[in-house]
Amino acid sequence: MSKNIPVYLLSGFLGSGKTTLLKNLIRFEKEQGRTPAVLMNEAGKVSIDSEEVDKDIPLSELLDGCICCTIQDKLESQLQQLLIDGGFDTLIIETTGVAHPVEVVDSVLSPLFADQFSFKGIITTVDALQWEKRDELSIQALQLMREQIKYAGIVLLNKVDLVTESRIPVILNEIQSLTSSRIVLTEQSKIDFTLLDQIRLKKFDGATQLRVNHELQLNVVVFTFQHSIEREAFDAWLRNASSSIYRMKGFIPFTGDKYPVLFQYSYGMPLFFDHDMKMTANFVIIGENLDEDQIKKELMELQ
Repeated sequence: MSKNIPVYLLSGFLGSGKTTLLKNLIRFEKEQGRTPAVLMNEAGKVSIDSEEVDKDIPLSELLDGCICCTIQDKLESQLQQLLIDGGFDTLIIETTGVAHPVEVVDSVLSPLFADQFSFKGIITTVDALQWEKRDELSIQALQLMREQIKYAGIVLLNKVDLVTESRIPVILNEIQSLTSSRIVLTEQSKIDFTLLDQIRLKKFDGATQLRVNHELQLNVVVFTFQHSIEREAFDAWLRNASSSIYRMKGFIPFTGDKYPVLFQYSYGMPLFFDHDMKMTANFVIIGENLDEDQIKKELMELQ
């Protein structure tokens, strides 16, 4: 998995410092001798922040919509195109300020190319002054901001220089009530980027029986079927699959079918969809504390 391209997702409400963070992260990657690629989402028809990206950086833009909802399908095609063009070592995705990061993660983990990416986590920026004035936001906007914080692997409490020093501990405690992830105080989104090695995946679905705000250690297992398998054998494996598996998705080559079947599984609900194209038989499994070697062994025995 070490050869897979690391993916970082930059999240945060409008004006919180995501683009500044992007520029800082690009600079760090270059200093480490790596070439980053950037996928930037703008809700409008015209890109503004793309002008901030150096011309030598592979750049893909998604305009006039949010990649967490209205143009999610375009995200997958852009990711595929980036992989085809190649020439980069790290992928940085900057979402629009009104995007829910979890839906973006779902596209990054698409079975179409999940075996080529290694998702590292979500970095969320929070404008300290904006947080102080959050009562001025609509209920919907405030809820989105809370969600962006909740699912972050690391939180940057940014622009702390714009609030009085005595308020910083109060704001910090308020943010800490929403997440168990590390919170870093920043000005102009400047951090020690070696901290990114400490990012951990979080549980992405709030509609579970697990304790709210309890951080879970997630695994992402990617398996590629090399041969067709019997549907009955797969059904038997599925019935005995670990209860700590939360999501599965991928293309499964069943014996007798012309094309691999698209399979979706979410919290106990399996769904099969016939497909009319020969897709790479990648299979993605997401869960908590999974035994990757055992799962791959079991799937290998189905072939």
